[in-house]
Amino acid sequence: MNTKFSLGIVKLLCLALLFACNAPKQQTKEIATLTRAKFEPADGEVILFIGQEMDAIGGLEDFNDGYLDHFDTPGGFTMYTNFSPGGNSFGHIRKGLDGIWSDDNWGDSISNMSRQLADPDFQHMALAIGLEFVDHEGKVAKGTHDELIEKLGKFIKSLGKRPVFLRIGYEFGGAWNHYDQKDYLKAFKRVRDKYEEMGIDNIAYVWQSHGWDEPMDHLEAWYPGDEYVDWVGYSFFSRFDETNMIEFARKHKKPLFIAEATANVSSGTTKVDGKTKEIRLDNPEQAAEAKEKWFIPFFKTIDENPDVVKAVSYINCNWRSHAMWKQNPTFQGVDARLQLSEDLSSFWKEETSKDKYLKSDPNLWEYLWGE
Repeated sequence: MNTKFSLGIVKLLCLALLFACNAPKQQTKEIATLTRAKFEPADGEVILFIGQEMDAIGGLEDFNDGYLDHFDTPGGFTMYTNFSPGGNSFGHIRKGLDGIWSDDNWGDSISNMSRQLADPDFQHMALAIGLEFVDHEGKVAKGTHDELIEKLGKFIKSLGKRPVFLRIGYEFGGAWNHYDQKDYLKAFKRVRDKYEEMGIDNIAYVWQSHGWDEPMDHLEAWYPGDEYVDWVGYSFFSRFDETNMIEFARKHKKPLFIAEATANVSSGTTKVDGKTKEIRLDNPEQAAEAKEKWFIPFFKTIDENPDVVKAVSYINCNWRSHAMWKQNPTFQGVDARLQLSEDLSSFWKEETSKDKYLKSDPNLWEYLWGE
């Protein structure tokens, strides 16, 4: 047999064997990529969001003492709107979709996402929208508010490739929201079905609980289903250690968004009356207590659950100054603005400067899209 020909066959066999050995690894990598949820980063990575109104976030000419004015620009920002026209909220008569195109204040300071979206400081950030429809879940479920659903959908679609995390009926089980369970589930599904029909592809659908005292069977009963939910989420306040949502996320193989989080420390009566301790971060003693009892556990929760915790949103808010919270036992004594404490600012910067935290970057959207 020709020696060169024999060597050629050997080389071909070796190449074929090498390809066969490598192929399963490549296939596994592709499958892993395909099974990630919408806009889900890799394990160990966390999208950093800041909320939840223009005073708190800053970065604008006339709102210039918020988070963006003191810290690196985060990967996303959180704002709110509603399908609740006609309701009176601290003197503001809701028209539906408040806080999107006009300066609206329903008791929680001024909101106007369009102003933020038009500003260069926000150009590379994702957007999380808290969507509420308290007392209107039946109308959403039945189609009465389809015009509002479609109008919001067109707005989101107009944002192009900007990732939008839509928190439909957030904190669904909270007594303060008093959602009807059956109508809530129908409403959640109707919103997603409508947006699928409209061809809107820049939305990750988030199902968010209030976080504490919610048994697994309660969560299951309120769950719209894996086919309707991209991310699960919960609020991280004073009773953060009572959540079952981390376990729920693992069970359903969903990424977890800590969608609302603010410095909040339990008192001796919190479980009875909701009352938390006064925490003003301009007070060094209270800031130190907040660091020990809230901030360190917050980052510990993120660090210990890299397989599920993939996004967090800190509310950098002076709660006690807003009409909505002045009589609220949980937030009436809280000023959670990080920039007020030199020690906490340094601690926050040290933690969030770690590579795991995804911040504003020209390539962020492309990465979250998996492109």
